[in-house]
Amino acid sequence: MPKRTRDYELDLIEKLKDIEFSVEYLNASLEDSDEGSDERFLMALRQVAQAHGMTAIAERSGMARPALYRALSESGNPEFLTLKALLDSLGLKLAVESRDDKKEAS
Repeated sequence: MPKRTRDYELDLIEKLKDIEFSVEYLNASLEDSDEGSDERFLMALRQVAQAHGMTAIAERSGMARPALYRALSESGNPEFLTLKALLDSLGLKLAVESRDDKKEAS
């Protein structure tokens, strides 16, 4: 029986073309704070970029395509400006919110 992994990946990429699904997917990946969470966020961001077309994202962000692939690779460590340019090109933005588990200090 053939593996179904490829079907899952293709289905995920198809779903990630919807920007609202992409937002939820990226936010869910940011909720983890355990070991490996940074890598999982970059993987999620790479998948979102692939769904929206790496060439188009590179053009809109002003980055060279190879630099975009390098920044989002497993060993990538994109700078803040790279991350911001990538999110801008996807029509997304960074936001800061208070954590639910931290109460306001009085």
